[in-house]
Amino acid sequence: MVRPIISSLAVAALALGLSLPAWAGDDHSKVNGSIRIEDGRSVGDLDTVNGSIRLGDHGQAEEVSTVNGSIEIGDDATIESAGTVNGRISIGRHVRVAREVSTVNGSLTLDDGSDVSGDVSNVNGGIRLRSAHVGGGIRTVSGDIEVGADSRVDRGILVEKTNSWFNFGSNQPPRVVIGPRSVVQGSLVFERDVELYVSDSARIGEVKGATPVMFSGENP
Repeated sequence: MVRPIISSLAVAALALGLSLPAWAGDDHSKVNGSIRIEDGRSVGDLDTVNGSIRLGDHGQAEEVSTVNGSIEIGDDATIESAGTVNGRISIGRHVRVAREVSTVNGSLTLDDGSDVSGDVSNVNGGIRLRSAHVGGGIRTVSGDIEVGADSRVDRGILVEKTNSWFNFGSNQPPRVVIGPRSVVQGSLVFERDVELYVSDSARIGEVKGATPVMFSGENP
């Protein structure tokens, strides 16, 4: 079952400030600075404040987290989790994420062949899967969602209702697209108005709170 995102924001914020023992190498931590890890390197936790993080191709890391910065994970990399506040997350091709990927205010992109074992979530910003797999669910408040062609989500989609104390996203209904040959298992739950488009070659679970508009071809 997809967990509500608002109730988990405090946990996510704590996770950004905590670190676990490194399994792959040294931790890297900065304040007011970016972190760049070369291709093929194995490291521990990567965390910074007011800076971006890039893990190179074929790299390994544990927790990757930043506040006010973006995260980029190179192709064929392996990480435990990725999380940011106020920044986008870009997951490359054939990346393996053992837990979750989350941001509060920023977009999330999973490229071809990437696999996230846990949830993919944000509050505001688009979420896009390109032939990717999410073992948990997708959840957002104000972000558009595109489950691209040949993607798979195992534990449903949740679009939460807006909350006045935490509503810095758009008032426009989020656009949710379930692309060709994609699969979304579990329920698709919409607690606010959305525009839902579902390919006629996709397979989805029960829809609550929206009426799907079917389309053929690659895009609605």
